[in-house]
Amino acid sequence: MNEEPLIHISNLNKSYETNGKSELVLKNINFDIEKGETVSILGQSGCGKSTLLNLIGGFESMDKGRILFAGKTVTRPSRKSVMLFQNYGLLPWRSVLKNVELGLEHSELSKDEKKQQALYYLRMVGLEDRTNHFPRQLSGGMQQRVAIARALVIEPELLLMDEPFGALDTFNRYYLQDELLKIQSRANTTIVLVTHDIDEAIYLSDRIVIMGKEPGHIQRILKVEMTAPRDRSSDDFQYYRSLILKEFQLGVSKPPIEFNI
Repeated sequence: MNEEPLIHISNLNKSYETNGKSELVLKNINFDIEKGETVSILGQSGCGKSTLLNLIGGFESMDKGRILFAGKTVTRPSRKSVMLFQNYGLLPWRSVLKNVELGLEHSELSKDEKKQQALYYLRMVGLEDRTNHFPRQLSGGMQQRVAIARALVIEPELLLMDEPFGALDTFNRYYLQDELLKIQSRANTTIVLVTHDIDEAIYLSDRIVIMGKEPGHIQRILKVEMTAPRDRSSDDFQYYRSLILKEFQLGVSKPPIEFNI
């Protein structure tokens, strides 16, 4: 008998009030996320990607449907899931170590235990030698790694990421994508990633939820059956890329592939 999914989303609808009128932004969203998976939500601006992520995290309420997290209805944010945004949210007056310890302030750990746990995750992201630095002394890529360590330090079951590398240059983005894969393999954290970058989705994901808009809906859920590490220049990578471009009616026709929905 299969284990129940970590996240179960069924018949989800979401609307916003605009100028006194109700605007449907998400319609009939249905999919599951298994424990330990990395799932990307991919789509153009305005398709409701970030709204869907906020609903999964309990930061917004839905109009219709349900979201279950480990079998329980999501009604509000939980320490079992953490949201990581594009803006790192580091406190400039706190050192790297103290920024990471921030996630543990309300825990019952002793002062030394908090420090050791923060150091463990700073080592995981390769910043154990920057513990006494302040955010202003770090590059954008390093600041994002501090933010990842701060998210992981509370040992969440689910990490939600909203365009986390969008503000970085190409080289830093590629580096942090590799770091994220290493961290995920060590921590076995389930990751849901919002992105509009097709290559990022293919490189990081076990599955890709491809969304259309007006209103936001699921077009396809594509299972990426490539071994790691993935080569962005490989024929397989380009094949998946062309499939996704075809979904957005931007690419040319390619031989069909089985979609796992």
